[in-house]
Amino acid sequence: MKTRIYLVRHGETLWNAGGKFQGHTDVPLSDNGRQQAKELSEHMQGHKIDAFYSSDLSRAKETAEIIAVPHGLTVNYVPELREINFGLWEGLTYKEITDSFGEISRLWWSSPLTTEIPSGENLQAVVERCNKAMGEIVSRHAGETVVIAVHGGVIRVIVGSILGMDLNHFWKLRLDNVSLTILEYHGPEKGILELYNDTCHLRKPLI
Repeated sequence: MKTRIYLVRHGETLWNAGGKFQGHTDVPLSDNGRQQAKELSEHMQGHKIDAFYSSDLSRAKETAEIIAVPHGLTVNYVPELREINFGLWEGLTYKEITDSFGEISRLWWSSPLTTEIPSGENLQAVVERCNKAMGEIVSRHAGETVVIAVHGGVIRVIVGSILGMDLNHFWKLRLDNVSLTILEYHGPEKGILELYNDTCHLRKPLI
């Protein structure tokens, strides 16, 4: 039986708006991010959803909770679906990272799978924990439809894994706040990408 997965990137935060790396730092949704989540909730309220999941970080939790309201369902929180741990880079912009961590940042952008961020993690660790969590969710919900609110890096890893990408290039997949990505699974390891990075539900289009 197939399992349909709606992957949702969390709504915007003030750090998103400021171009800052968030990672495991628990930054809440901004007012704009909450409005984005409400617009997606309205868009999805007519869909039959069997379960809701999110990472345990507040920006993903709140996004999932807002979308879940019309369905009367609670959200299951999965710490393994957290964003990449950016360690000492959290709270910094791309320019600040390259200025302060030149060589290691260059290594990470070319080989993130094996390059560990200072006080953080490498991408391979993210791949392993996220794909394990996804496999468990898909197995648990055979024949059902599930919404999972998570993070940009997590969705890129999941989609890239399904497509058989070299995940050292995962950052080439654009992923907007509160975008919708749809996957169809025929078992935990047989996924098909149906829709990617859709934001047509937003009244104020992203630029």
